[in-house]
Amino acid sequence: MALALSLGRRGMGQCWPNPAVGCVIVKDGRIVGRGWTQPGGRPHAETEALAQAGALARGATAYVTLEPCAHHGKTPPCADALISAGIARVVAPIEDSDTRVSGQGFARLREAGVTVKTGVLADQAARDHAGFLQRCEVGRPFVTLKLASSFDGRIATATGQSQWITGPEARRFVHGMRMRHDAVMVGAGTARADDPSLTVRDMGVSRQPVRVVVSRRLELPLIGTLARTAKDVPVWLCHGADVDAKRRETWQGLGARMFSCGLSGAQLDPADVLFHLGQAGLTRVFCEGGSALAASLLAADLVDELVGFSAGLVIGAEGLPAIGAMGLANLSEAARFDLVEVRDLGGDVVHRWRRRLA
Repeated sequence: MALALSLGRRGMGQCWPNPAVGCVIVKDGRIVGRGWTQPGGRPHAETEALAQAGALARGATAYVTLEPCAHHGKTPPCADALISAGIARVVAPIEDSDTRVSGQGFARLREAGVTVKTGVLADQAARDHAGFLQRCEVGRPFVTLKLASSFDGRIATATGQSQWITGPEARRFVHGMRMRHDAVMVGAGTARADDPSLTVRDMGVSRQPVRVVVSRRLELPLIGTLARTAKDVPVWLCHGADVDAKRRETWQGLGARMFSCGLSGAQLDPADVLFHLGQAGLTRVFCEGGSALAASLLAADLVDELVGFSAGLVIGAEGLPAIGAMGLANLSEAARFDLVEVRDLGGDVVHRWRRRLA
């Protein structure tokens, strides 16, 4: 199961709206087939592993990281494929939250005489599939908030200079993180100040993440990198219903996909933004700021994981803070996160924190 989970992670960021599933088929103590969900969501992991196993699948055990699907979508049900191949036993850690499956895959296997065992490495599987499960259960994707800052928590100098606070190893690590998410999201201020490409570079990916910009009034440069490349790599713009119609039409003409979102005060409601992204199929969103967007997500308790990159330089109070104003009066109002990992990356420190559920 640990191997199946590691295989499934290869599909992260590449197979949305489907889950990134891994599958290992074992017969007589030997691995005869392995697979993971392919880019675009098809073929599924079970189909890949069964094709590799061939006739050796009969009487074998399939280790699958999520309940096999039981519905006809763009491909036939994986539960039926396992049954047809003669798989004798299926080991899967957790149930699929998709209402089209949700226990039906396990039931179909048992009805066909296949032994089903659940619960193996369930906690790890739930973490790996958190984005897919969360979209099915609460309607929004998993959100990772990444911040690269100086020792004193600044992301730019007073003049706006920010390239580069962290070193090349940390920046390459960020590209690896982008690769494992369906989308990279920034606020309008970051898009204007940095003119970012928000793509994965030098990683050999077959599917780039969607570039999402949150901008109530679409005050974005029409000659910038995102505008020039919108027809090559998806650009999704989340805006207010009161946006200038001509500006909206211009971006649509450039190839951007538009999402009209509700307001929370004077700004876009981050919960509604994420709801629209979930409805569009995204399961994992990598937010790279800026400070106002980060603050709004944190204030609304919508961040599932924090990843901080801290550099050994000090900018001072006049620099731009990593997190904007949140209006907190009491510490008890602040969201708490649990430390998961700390590592050195070429002299910078990366620290990863996970949302505290209780």
